Amino acid sequence: MFGTQGISKAFGGAKALTDVSFTVSPGDVHCLAGENGSGKSTLIKIMSGVETPDSGLILLGEERLKSLTPRDAVAKGVQVIFQDFSLIPNLSVAENIALSTSVLEKKRFSNPKKNRELAARALDLIGVDIDLDATVQSIPVSSKQLVAIARALNQGVKLLFMDEATTALTRKEIDHLFGVVNNLKERGVATVFVSHKLDEVQEIAQTITILRNGAVAAEGKMKDFDRRAISLAMTGSDINEVRLAPEVPKDSPSVLSVDSLTSRGQFKNISFDVKAGEILGITGLLGSGRSEIAEALFGMGQVSSGSVSVNGKEVKLSGPKAAVNAGIGYVPQDRLTQGLFLDQSILKNVMASAITDFTGPLGIVKSASMMETITGWISDLRIKTDNPKNVATSLSGGNQQRVVLAKWLAMSPSVLILNGPTVGVDIGSKREILEIIRQKALEGMAVIIVSDDIPEIVQIANRVIVIHQGESAAELQASEISEARLYEELAA
Repeated sequence: MFGTQGISKAFGGAKALTDVSFTVSPGDVHCLAGENGSGKSTLIKIMSGVETPDSGLILLGEERLKSLTPRDAVAKGVQVIFQDFSLIPNLSVAENIALSTSVLEKKRFSNPKKNRELAARALDLIGVDIDLDATVQSIPVSSKQLVAIARALNQGVKLLFMDEATTALTRKEIDHLFGVVNNLKERGVATVFVSHKLDEVQEIAQTITILRNGAVAAEGKMKDFDRRAISLAMTGSDINEVRLAPEVPKDSPSVLSVDSLTSRGQFKNISFDVKAGEILGITGLLGSGRSEIAEALFGMGQVSSGSVSVNGKEVKLSGPKAAVNAGIGYVPQDRLTQGLFLDQSILKNVMASAITDFTGPLGIVKSASMMETITGWISDLRIKTDNPKNVATSLSGGNQQRVVLAKWLAMSPSVLILNGPTVGVDIGSKREILEIIRQKALEGMAVIIVSDDIPEIVQIANRVIVIHQGESAAELQASEISEARLYEELAA
């Protein structure tokens, strides 16, 4: 049996965990759920030896321990696969799998032949075939996930934490991953999934522990929980997942027109219109071209042919500046590297796209007016901060995403393109972000949501275009949109 008994932890007087107990048996898959800030990360850090608990015990088989070091945790079979996989991009697959074993064994020199043997054996254990000589930076995300799992197996893993393991994977890749997890079950490995994607963890996990505000809010067998019960335990409120797609007036004018847009090697002949107040969903498997279409509409990709018009005026998408001048805003999927200035304040991030509105003729910034505006956006988007001058890194993932949204909403775009708007945010924040998007559509904004989160697309989109191998494979109207139909189109 693995887990914790009565674990508590505080940072500077703020309680992160209070009397948290959970267990997972060898060969079981357990779900650890909770909103951002619920204590999941702190619990994982304690189990992996990164943090020391203030009280309570760590359970590892027959052992009852007050604390661990990271080296002790690995030696006792505890492994964590984080969202970034903690792989070294310029090393080969074989080197990444074997490196940590060499470090644990205190080897001074690397043996390429031995590395390949260790890596091949580890990959064979999970039944996958990956080029051992390929650099990690050259392989797809799904393969990186498997390399991280193989590395853990190489170190004799007994308890494996997988943090948001399916965030960047397609449905097909998720099925493959779940097959690997079932393989781990048969080998007696206890696996803990940490995920915001409730439909996926319900599919793979047998048991669940739900944290809220650093304490256990609910626990038990997964079969006794439905999505609504999990959401209630996570948030403390009943989140009803009804369709949020707004009604689009029949006489609503077209705001964005895309005609035969083509980018050689990426996508071709993409055509659609988006009306004022309409939310268009664009979905497709990873590599289908869906993200490339979004980036091209914001001037971030090469367009070979076709045209784009905003409010009846053709736009030459020579770059993001031209797109912004035309009234197009873009919220990227990777908020950390593309959406935020992480070391800058929340204020500066929100006002980045609209700073000229607050600059006088001599270049003097109207600070009072700008502060009033930023305070309004913080209130409207429910950004949880006590000071807009705090840096962006002080916020949770869901609040960082709201800052990115606020940055583009501050410039009042005619068209807002959102690429994976709720990736990596908890269910409460996700619902609130979708409500904000719905409200902006009701105010007349044309919205495009690019996502492979099918429940999200079903919930918010008026119309959905399915992209397959760079082409529009299907277009579904409101009455045709359902999870079953979209999964069917994606599998076609």
